Order: sequence, then structure tokens, then C-alpha cells
Amino acid sequence: MVGIVVVSHSERAAEGIVEVAAEMGGDARIEAVGSDPDGGIGTSMDAIRESIEAADDGGGVVVLVDLGSAVMNAEIAIEEAAVEADAGIADAPVLEGAVNAAVEATSESATVESVVEAAAEAREYRKL
Repeated sequence: MVGIVVVSHSERAAEGIVEVAAEMGGDARIEAVGSDPDGGIGTSMDAIRESIEAADDGGGVVVLVDLGSAVMNAEIAIEEAAVEADAGIADAPVLEGAVNAAVEATSESATVESVVEAAAEAREYRKL
């Protein structure tokens, strides 16, 4: 199964997004990672890498991020992950994308590419 990592500058935000996505995604493996190494607002490449390693059970990992600097840290974390994860970063709104990703990840035919695509579809959702 494809794992999912939600990266936010806020630990509480990441945990809340995972809570919502897990409600919709059932058995999907979703990891939340947020804050800088001191617990403040920011991101930590090491924490992201550890979450990628934890989320990967051999099916690959999709990473969703909230803000620009999280992308840079996620890219480095993917490169430095101890597991040879097939990983991708979704260009998607983090909450809606995480929900879509979690639902798609539960499909037996899910791939990193299909989960990234499902997350990216959330960019087109209108709320009104």
C-alpha cells in the first residue's frame, strides 16, 4: 500500500489534517510531521525523512506539503531516506489532497503516481 506523509509548518495542523484524511482513508498509512527541530513553526528534514521511512511498507510514499520551504525539505528527505522508497511530492492543497490521497491509497491497484494524481485533482475543487 502507498503510504502518505503530511508535512506542515505546524505540528497541530499536520495532525489535524491526518485525522481528517484517516477518517476518509480507512486503512491508509498516514504520517503527520510538523514543526522545526525546536518545536516551533517550521519543518525538519530529519523528521520528514523519518516519517517517509515509517510510512513506506514497500508500496512507496506520497508527500503532501503546506508551504514552499516544506517542499525543499521533503525533496532532501526523499533523497536521504534509508529505505529506497518510490516517493513523490503532490502539488496539491494539503487537506483536500490528503483526503483524496488517502482514499486512493486504499485501492489495491494504487501506485505512487495514481495517489499523486488523486491528490492533485483537489486543486480543481470549488467550494462555492
